[in-house]
Amino acid sequence: MTQTNGAIHIALTFDDNFWAPAYATMRSVCLFTRRRTDLVFHLCHRTLTPEHRADLQAITAEFPVTLRWHDLDGSTLFRDVAKRMPENKRLSNIVYARLMIDRLVGPDVERVLYLDCDMLVRDNIEKLFDIDMEGKPIAAVRDSIGAFITGRRDLKGNRDIFDVADPYFNAGMVLIDVPQWRAADIIGRMEQALRDGIMARIYYDQDFLNLVFARNWLQLNWRWNTIDARHAHEGLDPAILHYTGDTKPWGVLAGMLQSVAFARLYRHVMTNELFYRFARHRWKRWWKKRLGLGR
Repeated sequence: MTQTNGAIHIALTFDDNFWAPAYATMRSVCLFTRRRTDLVFHLCHRTLTPEHRADLQAITAEFPVTLRWHDLDGSTLFRDVAKRMPENKRLSNIVYARLMIDRLVGPDVERVLYLDCDMLVRDNIEKLFDIDMEGKPIAAVRDSIGAFITGRRDLKGNRDIFDVADPYFNAGMVLIDVPQWRAADIIGRMEQALRDGIMARIYYDQDFLNLVFARNWLQLNWRWNTIDARHAHEGLDPAILHYTGDTKPWGVLAGMLQSVAFARLYRHVMTNELFYRFARHRWKRWWKKRLGLGR
């Protein structure tokens, strides 16, 4: 099925420590499309302060977009799943929210584009959203290090679960056919994987999605999820930059950012005011953790 008009549903998941990157991802989508009135952002959030929610809401003053708020702290299902699943110490267990995306966006949505919040979009998002998915439940980009994620050291790990010969997708950008996603019973299958001990052996939700949709997904061109976006990628005209490396475009040390693609563009997409306010927020968090004063 090819989408040709109507709403463009985009889902983001984040907590209060990622409100500014979420804003930057959302604003980059708005800047590089002319179909702004069609944009519907599903903001799946938790621990979000009123101040930071107001920052996100402010995008509606610049662009004629629709925001739908989904409070994960108020979701019994999310709290239950996040509490029992293996802990993702680097990203927090909010990563499991995308597994229940069909329940969050509602029954009126047939197609939704999931985006991680460490992304910068610089092409018309409708070119991606409107593609013919050729009957597949999802469309995604192959992860360049998928073999190491599944096979681990010497590519020998988890051979009873994965075959490294199978293409493995990065779940930072996933175009979802919602009825097929719903029919896959992802939460039910994850509960079974937890009982079988599989969830404790794999790379959180991304590995699990690759198990659910193994050999049943549409592989897209790399430019729609340019993984570990570096300066060298700029000349290749990437459509979506995915900052998966240790260096992020919201850093304030110019020397470190030379290797990150479109770092200057990213700063101005986030806006200077929010960029430096976010930097102060991160430094404050860092010092609190160092002094044992919490997260």
